[in-house]
Amino acid sequence: MTIGNLAPKKERKSRKNKSIVDEKAPLLPKRQDDVGAEFDEFNGASFTGAVFNLSTTIVGAGIMALPATMKVLGLGLGIVMIIFMAFLTEASIELILRFSRAGKSSSYGGLMGDAFGKYGKIMLQICVMINNIGVLIVYMIIIGDVLSGTSSSGVHHAGVLEGWFGDQWWNGRAVVLSVTTVCIFAPLACFKRIDSLKFTSALSVALAVVFLVITVGIAIIKLISGGVKMPRLIPDVTDLTSLLNLFTVVPVLVTAYICHYNVHSIDNELEDSTQIKGVVRTSLALCSSVYIMTSFFGFLLFGDATLDDVLANYDTNLGIPYSSLLNDAVRVSYAAHLMLVFPIVFYPLRLNLDGLLFPTSRPLVLDNLRFALVSIGLIAVIFLGANFIPSIWDAFQFTGATAAVCLGFIFPAAITLKDRHNIATKKDKMLAVFMIVLAVFSNLVAIYSDAYALIKRNTSPRE
Repeated sequence: MTIGNLAPKKERKSRKNKSIVDEKAPLLPKRQDDVGAEFDEFNGASFTGAVFNLSTTIVGAGIMALPATMKVLGLGLGIVMIIFMAFLTEASIELILRFSRAGKSSSYGGLMGDAFGKYGKIMLQICVMINNIGVLIVYMIIIGDVLSGTSSSGVHHAGVLEGWFGDQWWNGRAVVLSVTTVCIFAPLACFKRIDSLKFTSALSVALAVVFLVITVGIAIIKLISGGVKMPRLIPDVTDLTSLLNLFTVVPVLVTAYICHYNVHSIDNELEDSTQIKGVVRTSLALCSSVYIMTSFFGFLLFGDATLDDVLANYDTNLGIPYSSLLNDAVRVSYAAHLMLVFPIVFYPLRLNLDGLLFPTSRPLVLDNLRFALVSIGLIAVIFLGANFIPSIWDAFQFTGATAAVCLGFIFPAAITLKDRHNIATKKDKMLAVFMIVLAVFSNLVAIYSDAYALIKRNTSPRE
């Protein structure tokens, strides 16, 4: 599936002839002259910078849970599902962009408002908030686990700082997350234009590649030495419960590709808007490659012992030289990656909350006090959530089965079926119906399966 039929009007080819609206996205902009005057010196984002920003939006913490999906689906079916979700994501973004062109909507919220009115836009804003807050909480949880350690089922997994310096008051979870929030998250959250984050995005992608290269290297060394077994290629289905359990990976796969809320912001800042289809294709190809390699070699390395967060597997002896050093390199590189991804996901979260609370106010970028208060409030909520939610799998299951599936598939499909501008083809509508049925059915089954497993675990007799 390709992003075709997106030929914009001539005035959209050069950024000099289009207004910058991302400062208020995903709202329907009202004062673009003011915003445009504020950033006249900005000549537009480059193709490379846009690819890095969109790729950073996609490759977040979801990659850590993908090896665990291989444990459920098997290596063969798991890789097929990763590729399938990439094509389905591309198709949904194509629908969003095509209908945005038709309705002259410059934001996802504006597109939902064009199709379903005020309440459609509000629903979109709420879903972006739920999804992004959940994702950012996951980032903080992983950073806390990596640096300060975590305990699971009575077993303590030491963090990097604890391993280096021993158990100290200053490397406790609360202190480490507080320092990270004040010294890293808060400064990066102060940027008012998404293109300003292109260098941190490039570095974050590089750190993800470092994590991947080390994982691949460890797996190959152990494979050559005979230290790994051939992983399962198909799922192990023995009864109805194990069959239903297959659907629990769907929310994780959906969350792994959600980037729809940033597509308009990146498109609006591109120097040449016709490049957006190339940006999306390149980003999805890059991220899919990283996902496949991480899933393949991560599951090859740990097999059925793969944990929900594969980083937790890197706190034991890997059975190779310099095991401790490599463990620390893997964990530190990915924790640093998540720190740099944080502002990319935080950017649309702040805009949507502001649009929900202050729909008639002037653009957020022009009001420094409101900008600061909204930013501080959101960071505080995320910080508290990271200290009270115990597992990244719990957060992924909730956001993936609710807000993420709406943003990625249900909303684009609903816009297509609404077809306010009469541009949808029969193929588009068939695809829209397929996305809705797949999203609703798979996530209902996933929620049921998770609830059944939780109830069964809580009611089982204790030894």
